[in-house]
Amino acid sequence: MTATTLEKRQAGPRAAGPARVRRGRRRGRLIALLFVFPALLLLGALVVYPVLFSVGRSFFDASGTRFVGGDNYAEMFRDPATLKAIRNTAIWVVVAPALLTGLGLILAVLVEKVRWATAFKLLLFMPMAVSFLAAGIIFRLAYDEDPDKGVLNAAVVSVHDAFKGTSTYPTARGRTGLLTQDRDGSYRTTASAGDSVTLPMVGVLPGDLPRDASPARTAAARKAVPGELRGVVYLDFTPGGGGEQGKVDPKESGLPGMKVEAERDGKTVASATTAADGSFRFAGLTAGPYTVKLPESNFAPPYQGVSWLGPALVTPAIIGAYLWIWTGFAMVLIGAGLSALPRDALEAARMDGANEWQIFRRITVPLLAPVLTVVFVTLVINVMKVFDLVYIIAPGPVQEDATVLATQMWLVSFGGGNDQGLGSALGVLLLLLVIPAMVFNVRRFRNSQR
Repeated sequence: MTATTLEKRQAGPRAAGPARVRRGRRRGRLIALLFVFPALLLLGALVVYPVLFSVGRSFFDASGTRFVGGDNYAEMFRDPATLKAIRNTAIWVVVAPALLTGLGLILAVLVEKVRWATAFKLLLFMPMAVSFLAAGIIFRLAYDEDPDKGVLNAAVVSVHDAFKGTSTYPTARGRTGLLTQDRDGSYRTTASAGDSVTLPMVGVLPGDLPRDASPARTAAARKAVPGELRGVVYLDFTPGGGGEQGKVDPKESGLPGMKVEAERDGKTVASATTAADGSFRFAGLTAGPYTVKLPESNFAPPYQGVSWLGPALVTPAIIGAYLWIWTGFAMVLIGAGLSALPRDALEAARMDGANEWQIFRRITVPLLAPVLTVVFVTLVINVMKVFDLVYIIAPGPVQEDATVLATQMWLVSFGGGNDQGLGSALGVLLLLLVIPAMVFNVRRFRNSQR
């Protein structure tokens, strides 16, 4: 055997080694590609193709047959509804993530000092298990303007009535021809000191009378003494029929709780509140004529609360519903970051004499900055896509006042506009706004993994 043949035999296995490795790598990549292929197929069908189709569709008219170039994008910024949607989206992006991040941070710090921290976290996180559809229905009912249906207005009305009171007879009105109505809704008549007057009212159902109301006949029969002005406010209606208008009949009831004023020369000189039988009395008056007045406050309509879903408050109201759902999410993520903080730094600050506020502001928040940034950016991406709550909570008449880019895109394309060219342009705009936040978040995740 020659030396050359021996060298070839020895080099054969060595040369075959790298080739076998390359074949193994190719086989591994092929197997990996086969496993990834279903996911790539779904990603292409559900994400890549719709994005590319929407970009192409945005350059065609409503019918999709005529190429219009950038006309849809120009129209998008000329349409007042779209401009309002952009403004509302900006409000959402500025307000909702900031509030949620702040609330999550505060709650995460406070929960550490609560004995039942796990139960508290579970309670705050539970709204995340509720679908946006169900949450929208819940808050649509909670924001109802009728205090008998909307729990928020029921609470507001209760507090208002507790401090300011409410009129007892919002439907009452004076008997025509016997009392004069002023422009402000009050009623008046003229009398002199020493007189007894009757103030007949109508428009009050007998069933709406206060329980302590009693017949006014006896009070009306009392005579006034000199220097005194006496009278009775009564319901000029006899149950079962009969009776005489302007005269207190035996079955007619007084109206208790009515405020009555005596005026002279445009100034109120005395005031009183009617008793259970509707009677009132002004004593110590000088001789001469007076105007006996029932102020408009007696007939003011009941306070109905706040129009939560009106044009002015509909966007803040929907943001409030969004906060209810996502506060638990922010709290849990920030709480996880808080639990990973080095405790020795906090304890060292306490030993150096720092109070809890200084520790929170100078140590906790700076150390949590990466977590807070991730939470904030994640919420920014989420609020840009908000659709369900806005569409469900906002009533039809104020839908345009609450619309955001996602709802405007749907309304223009499918909700009556039938202009999928303009809708696709809105979708592309929404994608362009979301991409920077997504890129920022991905880079954050990669840096944190390194």
